[in-house]
This record gives sequence, structure tokens and C-alpha cells, in this order.
Amino acid sequence: MKKTVFMDKYPIYSLELQKREMKLSSAKEVADYFKEKIQKHPIAKLIALFDHYSHTKELNGQIMDGLIDAQNIVFCFGQAIPNTKMLALRPRSIGICEFEDKIVIDFLEAPKEEIHQLMQEWTKELAK
Repeated sequence: MKKTVFMDKYPIYSLELQKREMKLSSAKEVADYFKEKIQKHPIAKLIALFDHYSHTKELNGQIMDGLIDAQNIVFCFGQAIPNTKMLALRPRSIGICEFEDKIVIDFLEAPKEEIHQLMQEWTKELAK
């Protein structure tokens, strides 16, 4: 996993996998994989699968060269609301971008270390 700071303030974790290195071969398959992980987790709650690619295409928005699919899986691990600020950090989203030869997975660093580690583990398990 690679950590970058996007726009000088957002800590993003990314993993780029060549399709030949993966168990799965499309953004939709990867989204289904994460959906299953979330549904099996005792606290996580699946909220939605958002087809970001279709949405952007329908708006005639700019789509980077080579991108053939883009999905967001939206979910929440929240089991407490200790203050109002916590809701600004939730829910979580994992971005899944598909290219001809690779899939790129990105997510914002989670505020709770064990949740962040779990998201990294789920992502790394996609490699063969």
C-alpha cells in the first residue's frame, strides 16, 4: 500500500494491482468482494454501491484516459457517536478504478487504527 497526501490535506492509501496479479478481474468483481467482507463483519454496515463511472459519463464529465470503470463502495463501521465531529468522518468509501490491465483501489485513512488496518488487509488480500 502506498500513502499519499492528496490536495495537501487528505491521507489516501492506494494499491495498484495488475489484473494478472489478482484473483478478480473487474471493478464490479472487486466491489462484490468488498461488499461480502463488509456484510460478514460484525459491526460494518453496507450503505451503497455507487457507479461513479456511469454517473460521470451521464453528466458528460471528464474521465481520465484509460479508465473503463469506477465504483465506490460506501459503508460504515460506526458503533458510537461520541461527538458531532465523528459524523464528518463517516461513512467510509473505497474507490475501485479499472483500467485495461490493472485495478487501482484508494481509500481515505480511517481515524481508528484497527479499522484502517482492516481496510488495508481486505485490500491486500486481492493479490494472488
